[in-house]
Amino acid sequence: FMFIINGVLIVLGLVFLGRAVIGATLYSSVALSFYVWVLERAVPMARPFTDDTFLELCYAVILPAAGSAIIFNIGASSGGTDIIAMILSKYTSLEIGKALLVSDFCIALFAGGLYGVRTGLYCVLGLLAKAFVVDGVIEGINVRKKVTIVSRQPDKINEFIMGTLHRGATVYTAHGAFSGRDEQVITTVLNRREAVSLRNYIRRTDPGAFITIVN
Repeated sequence: FMFIINGVLIVLGLVFLGRAVIGATLYSSVALSFYVWVLERAVPMARPFTDDTFLELCYAVILPAAGSAIIFNIGASSGGTDIIAMILSKYTSLEIGKALLVSDFCIALFAGGLYGVRTGLYCVLGLLAKAFVVDGVIEGINVRKKVTIVSRQPDKINEFIMGTLHRGATVYTAHGAFSGRDEQVITTVLNRREAVSLRNYIRRTDPGAFITIVN
């Protein structure tokens, strides 16, 4: 069933999203359908793992949402209604997580009609959670740290930023209101790992340096 639905939606995506996006999506959707098929036979499930519906919901939301976010971040999708979400995101101002909420909302309502109000409400709750998890993971992957440094060893810090981290920096002169001295201020934008590395280097090189790090 997943193969059939994905086939129809991939054709739709090809029309609205182009070959480059659908190429990666085709690989992801076929892989997902294949592994689900393999697991259905290797580890057949007659019932959920636990009797706790909310616990099952949490994992059913968090794990696929994190995986989808990684795929969305490279401009592809895992197929299915994710393709509809990508089309909505492309042609509207919706973030991908919110577009996913819109594209799956009717399915959640349909589930409520088939399996009862309780299941439908859980589905809507899961969709809301998934929308925020997807957007949060994508934001977390792409977030960068703006580091501002006031130091008496600016040359060493600049050398570390450019020579070791292979990043650029902006250096300007500012006047300290308390000290009355002119100070060199260094600003650079790094990923998390680089920001931690720079902070540790500054602590060793100039323990009295002033550092602020913001997203």
